Amino acid sequence: MGHMDRAVLDGVELEYEIRGAGEPVVLVHHGAGADWFKPLLEEPALAGRYCLLHYHRAGYAGSSRLVAPLTFAQEATGFRALTRHLGFERAHLVGHSASGCIALQIALDVSDSVQSLALLEAALMAVPSPPEVPRALELYRAGDKTTAVDTFFRGTCGPNYRAVVEKAVPGAFEQAMADADTFFHHELPALRQWSFGPDEARHVRQPVLAVVGEKSDSRFHQRQKLLLEWLPNVEPFVLPGAGHLLHLENPGGMANGLAGFFARHQFGAAT
Repeated sequence: MGHMDRAVLDGVELEYEIRGAGEPVVLVHHGAGADWFKPLLEEPALAGRYCLLHYHRAGYAGSSRLVAPLTFAQEATGFRALTRHLGFERAHLVGHSASGCIALQIALDVSDSVQSLALLEAALMAVPSPPEVPRALELYRAGDKTTAVDTFFRGTCGPNYRAVVEKAVPGAFEQAMADADTFFHHELPALRQWSFGPDEARHVRQPVLAVVGEKSDSRFHQRQKLLLEWLPNVEPFVLPGAGHLLHLENPGGMANGLAGFFARHQFGAAT
């Protein structure tokens, strides 16, 4: 992992790094993958054209521990504070899985800060999670952290997840273990309490890219279908050769898809 800068906002320290120059693109990680966006930071299609901001949310990696319960509304406040601190009035926003849902909440709560939204298989609860997810929560509560993390990843990312993840982001499994308390104790329960349906979706006015992996299982395709039905300003993108580990399996294809979408919805253009 490269060097990260630190920002102190309302007594909360957040680690962040910035790559490239251009319109800001903020990568919001989900709790089991604090550094899963690393491969995208290396892609010239993005890093050569945009100012990429990757940060660790409170409770993850080297950022401050959580003091209050994690809520998606609180994540939106944290996002706004960090982007303002860095001088970004508006940004394109990328979220994956649970953080796709956080990105939607950011778009609802601080909509003037969000130029566009790329949702990489957002974990919409309208389509039930795989059975491994509640099982992983039970295992975590029973004190078996390692099996909990492994079970969660198997259910969401497939049985061969570990080879893909470790190749793309060395040390990612250990990081998920280190962050498991925040993820299982705070983020997953917050996700399961989060409600988002057609009524909320109507208020997301920004252009949205609804991404699904070509090889992802049917629940991710169902979730994409719902976003395409619900959101007023949305376009589909199918990432070739990838499942739920999208940008870890095909970072070049994902970077090109994102860069093309951001270019079509650049600042100041008529939307």
